[in-house]
Amino acid sequence: MDTGSRAVSDAGVSADDESAAIRTTGLTKRYGDDVLAVDDLDLTVYEGEIFGFLGPNGAGKSTTIDVIMDYVRPTAGSATVLGFDAQTETRAIHERVGILPDGYGLYDRLSGRKHLEYAISLKRADDDVDELLDRVGLDTAAAERVVGGYSKGMTQRLALAIALVGDPELLILDEPSSGLDPNGVRLVREIARDHADRGKTVFFSSHILSQVEAVCDRVAILNRGRLVAVDTIDGLRDALGTGSTVTLTVDAVPESLTLADIVGVSEVAVDGRTVRVRVDEASAKVDVIDQVREDGAALLDVAIEESSLEDLFSAYTGDAPRGADASAGDR
Repeated sequence: MDTGSRAVSDAGVSADDESAAIRTTGLTKRYGDDVLAVDDLDLTVYEGEIFGFLGPNGAGKSTTIDVIMDYVRPTAGSATVLGFDAQTETRAIHERVGILPDGYGLYDRLSGRKHLEYAISLKRADDDVDELLDRVGLDTAAAERVVGGYSKGMTQRLALAIALVGDPELLILDEPSSGLDPNGVRLVREIARDHADRGKTVFFSSHILSQVEAVCDRVAILNRGRLVAVDTIDGLRDALGTGSTVTLTVDAVPESLTLADIVGVSEVAVDGRTVRVRVDEASAKVDVIDQVREDGAALLDVAIEESSLEDLFSAYTGDAPRGADASAGDR
């Protein structure tokens, strides 16, 4: 999916609004006079993409989700979901959207199966409960028990199954990996990819940057309520010029290396038979390899490491994520 080729402005809004699964315009939410949770947010999420929504604690991610689902009303601006107004056409939105919220609540005295049957009835869907349970990896024996005895991972799987009821056009996942083991985390990624492969949309809000990097087509970074970046991860790298690190293992390091003279090379370090070169331009990677050979070294191994999403996050926000966002702390 080439979402990076769409016509996206600096604010992240495309001229092709007909393909927007979520669109906010000037969206602002204040709590009292002192807290500006979301500040003039212009954002477009396209149909059929997996969109990552990132930000440090208190950035406004959960508030944004609350507004587009009409759990809270904005102070200013507007939002549409699947072409419906978020404040005046809420029922149409809720019928088409599945959401796994960060701060969900379940009924301790009801079984997992009863939760799913109730959700299916509310959405007037025809899902098979056992198929949903199998899809999220929750066994049928556990589904017969009351959820008050569930582990965090089990409740997360059940909440995910509830979000999938009705095969929603838009799936909103807020901290979906919370409480899951590695197999559960991998399952969430597979579900997200499958949903998008079938032309549906996934809005993936998380503080676990590796999960976002592994699955998302585009990423938006929110900081103090404002949108500071939106692009593909490669696009974010290019915009910041964070570059790559080329690590070369050689038979012997030449007495005189001329790598520093290559255009795009910003740093060269030698440790034993290992040469590490920081490059700011993609074309410099090949030039570095060729030059080492010309300088007389035989290459034994080559590794190229791109800037991680965590590096980009820190560069855009001046911070790094510190654990899961607390529900209240992100509003």
